Amino acid sequence: MGERAIENRVAKLNELSEQITELQEQAEKIREELKADMETKGAEELKTKNFTIRWKEIVSSRLDGKALKAALPDVYDKFCRVSTSRRFTVTA
Repeated sequence: MGERAIENRVAKLNELSEQITELQEQAEKIREELKADMETKGAEELKTKNFTIRWKEIVSSRLDGKALKAALPDVYDKFCRVSTSRRFTVTA
């Protein structure tokens, strides 16, 4: 791909990213409206003709890795798993 094509693709990518952000903000506003309505009604679940909306409290337990490493570093090292990934970024 030539430099001009790359410039065009990055410009298009930036444009699409802006549209995605705008749409995500609109979706979040609607979510917040629905949550507020459910909270007003004191409901964790609402059913309509086509949809079921749930907004429930979820409780989960997670391991505190920092605390484990501080208290038992040998155990932490024994069970620690390393993972790798790649990150794609574009900067101006």
